[in-house]
Amino acid sequence: MSIKISRRSLLQLTAGGVAVAASARFATPAIAQGTKVSWRMQSLWDGGTTPQQYEEIFVQKVAEKTGGAFELKLFSAGQIVPPAQSFDAVRGGAFELMKTFDGYTAGKIPAHAFTSTIPFGYKKSEDYAAWFYDLGGIDMAREAYAPAGLHYIAPVIYDQEPIHSRVEIRTVADFQGKKGRFTGLASTVMGGLGVAVTPLATAEVYSGLDKGLIDLADRGDLQANLDAGLDEVAKFIILPGVHQPTTATSYVANQAAFDQLPDEFRQALAEAAKEVSDAYQINKTKTDATALATFKERGVTVIELAEDDVNANRVKAAELWRQAAKDDPLANKILDSQMAQMKELGLLS
Repeated sequence: MSIKISRRSLLQLTAGGVAVAASARFATPAIAQGTKVSWRMQSLWDGGTTPQQYEEIFVQKVAEKTGGAFELKLFSAGQIVPPAQSFDAVRGGAFELMKTFDGYTAGKIPAHAFTSTIPFGYKKSEDYAAWFYDLGGIDMAREAYAPAGLHYIAPVIYDQEPIHSRVEIRTVADFQGKKGRFTGLASTVMGGLGVAVTPLATAEVYSGLDKGLIDLADRGDLQANLDAGLDEVAKFIILPGVHQPTTATSYVANQAAFDQLPDEFRQALAEAAKEVSDAYQINKTKTDATALATFKERGVTVIELAEDDVNANRVKAAELWRQAAKDDPLANKILDSQMAQMKELGLLS
């Protein structure tokens, strides 16, 4: 993300510009109890993929919890606007709800670097979930989105994504000098470890590896990457996925539209998000195992980085986390909270 927008500028932009469109569209009285509501939602995922199937489950759960009164019309990535434009489209009222990855907007909002993934950080999805649900993380995520006229509903949290590589990587030091595709905070951390980071779109990862534009890449979970055929262009998988050991994707709504919803509709969104998060992780554990076995059958070598090596480099990563927080008060507040939890978990001393 090349454009930098300060928190003050974001407030001014929201107050004086794009928010006008949202207020014009949603400037109606709060929706009465018993009224049917229809929202449009664009997801992160392509149609027919496993993650998109879980967005379909999310839509179904919201409908069930509201007796069919709250309808979410689901669109796959890019069907309404290009994925990179979703933030502005929801903020401006083009549609009401998006599934997003906060790391995409970390260049504009530093706090988003830490509500998406922490490279070399949380090893278990349940620990990252505990930060959101038990340690005030959701409230801080909402604080980060509020100046843009957006409401953070809840995350979907899952464990590691792998690194697919054309070259053999046996230690963290081996990343030095390689060309890699990473996003969000992973760009900062992997860049700090000597990777020449290239911000390719997800759809360009296969061709980037195939043409040698990059040596290694983050893309998605193992099953998604198997579906994309990465075994054809990268003969090594590096685990654990130190760049993204746990991930949170986000349901985010237009604030004005969200404010009009009856309480039961708001609750339905939050409950459905939590249920989908839990179900997605359970399914991912199963598909990771089967996908990894298939990768091996297709001649891909799986390399496990030594735990001591990963632990030793977490100290360097923590320095880079702080650099990414810059002088942003909320980003530093979030990072302080997460690092305190990681110390309790034994990840940091």
